[in-house]
Amino acid sequence: MGKITAILEAAQQRAEEMNLPYEGALLPGEAYEILQSAPGAKLVDVRTRAELDWVGRISGAVEIEWANYPGMKPNPHFIAQLEQQMDKEALTIFICRSGVRSHHAAAAATQAGYSDCYNVLEGFEGDKGGDGHRNTIGGWRVAGLPWEQG
Repeated sequence: MGKITAILEAAQQRAEEMNLPYEGALLPGEAYEILQSAPGAKLVDVRTRAELDWVGRISGAVEIEWANYPGMKPNPHFIAQLEQQMDKEALTIFICRSGVRSHHAAAAATQAGYSDCYNVLEGFEGDKGGDGHRNTIGGWRVAGLPWEQG
């Protein structure tokens, strides 16, 4: 069994155990591995423009806000924007700051007919540590995966 298959099967098992309404849940390193090796796999970053500009972005990601800043009102055009940029059959991996908005985005995309949606657990910045700050526990950046400052 290939490495990608093993990663996807583990992600699908996690989704089943967590009772998630989409195909799978990936750890940041697993998501990166798939993006490097699986043809057609795409990362959809659902963070706000402000987050992308001030916190950092992942090169090559499709950027579609799940919620608009300021106010964090849901983006009413999310699915339409996704449909303009992503094939419904593509392996689609969603990421946000901590994995919450991307969870909702993956669920919405699955409901809209996307067949292969995954969420990145921990997100870009991970969970808050004891000091109330992110970027110390989990996440894309803590895993040392490539990203760019805005």
